[in-house]
Amino acid sequence: MPTSKPLYADYIQERIRTVPDWPQPGVMFRDITPLLQDPKTFRLLVDTFVHRYMDMQIDLVAGVDARGFILGAVVAYELNLGFVPIRKKGKLPFLTEAEEYELEYGSATVEIHADACKRGDRVLLVDDLVATGGTMIAAARLLQRLGATVVEAAAIVDLPELGGSRLIAEQQIPLYTICDFAGH
Repeated sequence: MPTSKPLYADYIQERIRTVPDWPQPGVMFRDITPLLQDPKTFRLLVDTFVHRYMDMQIDLVAGVDARGFILGAVVAYELNLGFVPIRKKGKLPFLTEAEEYELEYGSATVEIHADACKRGDRVLLVDDLVATGGTMIAAARLLQRLGATVVEAAAIVDLPELGGSRLIAEQQIPLYTICDFAGH
């Protein structure tokens, strides 16, 4: 489960836009684009992750398609680490490994380049939010299949009522999130 709440969690959470009934009726979509649009908030968001990971032994940062690329790439840059994209199926041009996972209504597949990391690499896995956990778990499995260790999975938002953070914990993948929308 997520660890203790970061210092600026409320500030960041207040700036996440909630879009009702998107992409379908009954869904409360948590939109992180306002965090990215405001320079002060974007810097605070990135710095929150950078300060958490600057003293950890990490070799690479992996980001999950697509919003995980935004945060993951900047965090990798700030930590002076390489960045690994984990993409939706069919988007990577080289030899890939693939992992299918279940969605609420269907399934999806993510892929990673077969040479994206090497055995023993310690990887930070980043996405924007944790909902059902399927994408994060599939991405972690890809990294593990290549021989890497997922040091921690990190996201801005946890939606605990959808059960993803619990499933990630059951996979024994440490998880860090800045804020959650439990009961919202």
